[in-house]
Amino acid sequence: MEKVPMTQRGYDMLVAELKDLKGTRRPAIIEAIAIARAHGDLSENAEYQYAKEEQSFIEGRIDELESVIGRADVIDTSKLSGDKIMFGATITLLDDDDKKHVYQIVGEHESDIKGGKLAIAAPLARALIGKKKGDIVEVNTPKGASSYEVEQVAYK
Repeated sequence: MEKVPMTQRGYDMLVAELKDLKGTRRPAIIEAIAIARAHGDLSENAEYQYAKEEQSFIEGRIDELESVIGRADVIDTSKLSGDKIMFGATITLLDDDDKKHVYQIVGEHESDIKGGKLAIAAPLARALIGKKKGDIVEVNTPKGASSYEVEQVAYK
């Protein structure tokens, strides 16, 4: 099985979500199903149908999280250093309009572009890997071609 790279923060978030699903949401939905079942005819019981769909979603998410956590390759970004961009790097970029963008390259399951977390599999992250301060990066994104200058590379 293929390892899934992630930061400690990302790993902790997934473990917390799994704990919530197993400890809180799963028991709550089981109770909701039991209550809906007590109302009688299940074929026309919207509460029962909704609860079963929610249960299916929860069980699927639990399976997914257990798989990802089991294959996790937690990388301690505080022990990384260097001047080349790699997993865990926090990068400051200047776009064509001299607007600054700051991203940390993280695992797929912890990405949040608005929060400055860029998935390693994203086109921009793939284009940045191996680059250094001062390099110009051309990348094709869903919005079209963009150009960025690497202003800073740091590891925290």
